[in-house]
Amino acid sequence: MISVVIPAYNEQENIPVAAERLGGILAPLSEYELIFVDDGSKDGTWALIKQLSETDEHIRGLHFSRNFGKEGAIFAGLKAADGDCVAVIDCDLQHPPELLEKMYSAWKGGAEVVEAVKSSRGHEGLIYKLFAKTFYRMMKNSSDIDLDGASDYKLMDRKVVDALNEMPERLTFFRALSSWVGFTTEKIKFDVEPRNAGKTKWSFRKLFRYALSSITSFTNVPMHIITVTGVLFFIFAVILGIQTIVNFCMGTAADGFSTVILLLLIIGSILMLGIGIVGYYMSKIYEEIKQRPRYIISEEAGRRQKNEDNK
Repeated sequence: MISVVIPAYNEQENIPVAAERLGGILAPLSEYELIFVDDGSKDGTWALIKQLSETDEHIRGLHFSRNFGKEGAIFAGLKAADGDCVAVIDCDLQHPPELLEKMYSAWKGGAEVVEAVKSSRGHEGLIYKLFAKTFYRMMKNSSDIDLDGASDYKLMDRKVVDALNEMPERLTFFRALSSWVGFTTEKIKFDVEPRNAGKTKWSFRKLFRYALSSITSFTNVPMHIITVTGVLFFIFAVILGIQTIVNFCMGTAADGFSTVILLLLIIGSILMLGIGIVGYYMSKIYEEIKQRPRYIISEEAGRRQKNEDNK
């Protein structure tokens, strides 16, 4: 059986279309289940999921008590999935569902992780594309994981899903973790399609916060930047100190009030930046040690829930 996890947040226009297209594609391939994870939507998303689950035995739904974010929705779906392989796809249909046929064939052929890689980024703006490229370059340089063109659109073997579910951390980055676990991987390229309906929920501010959280939860390179900066400034201070002593001994020392002020401002800025980076990592540690759940499921719908109610 193949399970498909579909995170959804305020996607009431896309739920019926996604269910219909996915069902039509998966039915000839294998027994399947569609797991819609409602990430605390404020529109009619959950009502539609419940309605569809009552008329289609292949559809299941999970409803969060509030908005926990896409990462929580993905991992909730992975935890609930029963399939021998599990796919993750966006509800807005920018990930073409038809690609699942190739992904499923690749899995049948021995691939344990099948990644859908963007050959183009669709109609994204120039600033967004530059931001994405910079982020992926930073991740590659800091963790040796190449995320260029990567997406959350993946199909994974059961053993890969089990490995991801066993990870204890609360602050997750699914796109990188699914590569970090290893296993035999095959990549298939696709073109990003326009949204079926509605508007994107990702503002530039949310994307920046997501990128910052992902970098700090997956690599400690920002901490090393502080050390490197400190070493560079130490070398600069030694050179400047030698120059000052030489000028003083030669009687050519000039008034250095402006230089002192400038150095104090630079060093103060570097120190504050370093303290900020350390503080951010400490806040992440604080969030982890509280061991709060990644998400809270307030309601379930579909086949599994019906079976539990009948017991």
